[in-house]
Amino acid sequence: MHAINLETENVQTYVNHLYEMVKVRNPSEVELHQAVKEVFNSLVPVLVKNPLYIKQRVLDRIVEPERFITFRVPWVDDEGVVQVNRGYRVQYNSALGPYKGGLRFHPSVNASIIKFLGFEQVFKNALTGQFIGGGKGGSDFDPKGKSDMEIMRFCQSFMTELSKHIGPDKDVPAGDIGVGAKEIGYLFGQYKKLKGVYEAGVLTGKAIDSGGSLGRMEATGYGLVYFVEEMLREKGLSFENSNVVISGSGNVSIYAMEKAIQLGATVIACSDSSGYVYDPSGINLDTVKRLKEVENKRIKEYVISHPEAVYQPNYKGIWNVPCDIALPCATQNELDIKSANQLIKNGVKAIGEGANMPTTIEAMDEFQANSVLFAPAKAANAGGVAVSSLEMAQNSSRVFWTQEEVDVKLRDIMKNIYKKSMDASQEYGYPGNLVIGANIVGFVRVADTMIAQGVI
Repeated sequence: MHAINLETENVQTYVNHLYEMVKVRNPSEVELHQAVKEVFNSLVPVLVKNPLYIKQRVLDRIVEPERFITFRVPWVDDEGVVQVNRGYRVQYNSALGPYKGGLRFHPSVNASIIKFLGFEQVFKNALTGQFIGGGKGGSDFDPKGKSDMEIMRFCQSFMTELSKHIGPDKDVPAGDIGVGAKEIGYLFGQYKKLKGVYEAGVLTGKAIDSGGSLGRMEATGYGLVYFVEEMLREKGLSFENSNVVISGSGNVSIYAMEKAIQLGATVIACSDSSGYVYDPSGINLDTVKRLKEVENKRIKEYVISHPEAVYQPNYKGIWNVPCDIALPCATQNELDIKSANQLIKNGVKAIGEGANMPTTIEAMDEFQANSVLFAPAKAANAGGVAVSSLEMAQNSSRVFWTQEEVDVKLRDIMKNIYKKSMDASQEYGYPGNLVIGANIVGFVRVADTMIAQGVI
């Protein structure tokens, strides 16, 4: 490409051309296309103001993973039958530190899902202010319905290959959908056996006695609520006396519920992939924890203990429930334009993304066009990886912080992300737009570091 005229129109042309190249190089990977488009749309004013980013082709480099690994994962089920899954790890960007990002075990996992998650992780990790790069991984293995022994055998096979590519100063995976404390324990045990050393910092989200951190389990949900709390406060609003709808009922959702309730909110609905429950008197968190964390049951079982509640089999219908605050915490693209319009019609005041890219671009635009406060995932759900980084710090220092110490650090990190994102939105002419602000803050930190390290 020839020298670029740095007027906005020409910069937009450059960005559009690069986006089309991404689609050509990654055909049919629609989740990646969506994630890239959302970031690119935010960066035009930054590129206009800082022509060095175009001269150095930082955006061209940042969108291309440093490494993308796929591998076979054979394992034996309880019937003695050999099963084969596919494993992935994308090591997207290491400018700020070792690759850092979760592992997802779910039938929907494919190259597009892993790449979009890894791309998002680069900017999310940069926003935390910690020294961690961006990566992601996982498999199309489904732990649901599998015995503990089947999960263990799968995890051991998965780690046998993954161990060749990770390490405390190279790439530090964690959990994500389908990968909880049990799976992390099996993965860590196999890594330890293969390497013959105790490298506590190679995985985060570990059990406490394996070098885990207090507060890690709660971190993503708590961090989401802390971020949304800051956003609400600036407009004279709060969680207190607000009705809240939270999709999902996994780790992020449960602890978002817990913190919202602590702040005086009434959580009136939650869901899983089979449907949602609506409890006008307020969801009983103890029941949800028992069903999901202990008994591994579906959310529809909630109404057995709480007959006043209503169960509906369509999980997307949760967005029809009138509320003040909606926190999508389940999965990507769960909140579309139709659901957005219903929420707006019902008077929603704020959206906080607890999952990765849970809102479509069209729905996001609709919320902003209707002055609904919007907290984007890159910023709002960064609490999990922030505390993962704190876990790495504790492992490196051979220290152990209290729950209170971790929570104070988490809250400070989330407040700082909010302030920096708001400041950037103001500086670049989009005051209050946290989507643009967060993308700019994350990009600039990574881009400046990449330029400082040369073309590598």
